[in-house]
Amino acid sequence: MSAFVWTAATSLAAWLWLLLCQGFFWRTDVRLPPHGEPPLPEPPDPTSGGESEWPSVCVVVPARDEAAVLPLSLPSLLAQDYPGRAEVFLVDDGSTDGTGELARELARHPGGLPLTVVSPGEPPAGWTGKLWAVRHGIGLARARDPEYLLLTDADIAHAPDSLRALVAAARTGGFDVVSQMARLRVESLWERLVVPAFVYFFAQLYPFRRIGRRGARTAAAAGGCVLLRADAAARARIPDAIRQAVIDDVALARAVKGGGGHIWLGLADRVDSVRPYPRLHDLWRMVSRSAYAQLRHSLVLLAGTVAGLALVYLVPPVAVVVGLIAGSATAAVLGMLAWLVMTGTYVPMLRYYRQPLWLAPLLPFTAFLYLLMTVDSAVQHHRGRGAAWKGRTYAGPETVPDEG
Repeated sequence: MSAFVWTAATSLAAWLWLLLCQGFFWRTDVRLPPHGEPPLPEPPDPTSGGESEWPSVCVVVPARDEAAVLPLSLPSLLAQDYPGRAEVFLVDDGSTDGTGELARELARHPGGLPLTVVSPGEPPAGWTGKLWAVRHGIGLARARDPEYLLLTDADIAHAPDSLRALVAAARTGGFDVVSQMARLRVESLWERLVVPAFVYFFAQLYPFRRIGRRGARTAAAAGGCVLLRADAAARARIPDAIRQAVIDDVALARAVKGGGGHIWLGLADRVDSVRPYPRLHDLWRMVSRSAYAQLRHSLVLLAGTVAGLALVYLVPPVAVVVGLIAGSATAAVLGMLAWLVMTGTYVPMLRYYRQPLWLAPLLPFTAFLYLLMTVDSAVQHHRGRGAAWKGRTYAGPETVPDEG
């Protein structure tokens, strides 16, 4: 019991450190300016002969078998209320469900941004399908000489002023990358249990405040919504430098920041994912396909991650139960204090997702699910299945090739 008390004390100490020293990861106030606040002046009247102060933007949307969600997402991009010049390139990555044809049909409604739909064919060896599609889209966009590129997924819906807010934040803050963590769908029971925790864990690993701090090493982005300066992309050789990356958004941020770029990542108020994950199986696949890649396919890092998750998330409730059964008030109190700190740090994320607060004490159960998903990700990798997604498997390690 003495050893268990020390373990519970270590868990509490870990939570106090996370609470105070991990970039205040649990706060949810790192966001773009509130709706309606105009960070940039309005463009002049075209009849006056003046030129718009808003830079040109090309939007690149890689899409593979997205016909089910495209009617909910693509029209929101085409309807962007953006004062400058903007157009959309949807790159059909070998879809078999009519994604390309549906995109062209959705673009026939008058008054929206111009849309170009192209298909680059199957990716060559050494490329993931998404990044091969992004490369093709960026190549087409560069012919328009845009100042910014917006890389956004086909399941992401944008409010009408989303592009305006992203560009305004990049211009006023001097950022080379402005990325928003899209608000994921939370409707089914499993989505309520797993989705807010997914974003919570991501922020714990990559505290948003550190990402935006000049000189800080922490770098990450959210692949569903990444506004990128075109010249910064060229300097960082995006996407060629990260062509094998399974976790491409983090790799992109590291490449840009490694080249001296300034990046920002925060939670979204105007950007939403419309992809449903109604079953635990769907969420399991979402997490497990990239969890082991996050650990650089290292068994040592896997063992450390499992031990860390157990110590931080599982020990507190176990200490309460064991302490009460064994009559150790010290173990029970230490476990309860750690559990309370854990619960308190999770509450802001539940509020952001507009979920009931009774879910907060269940975070240890959700963490246990993530532990199992991470182990399963490693098992699938060593069975040769790797990061399987929509008919493709990327079994090799995630690397960033050298210049040569």
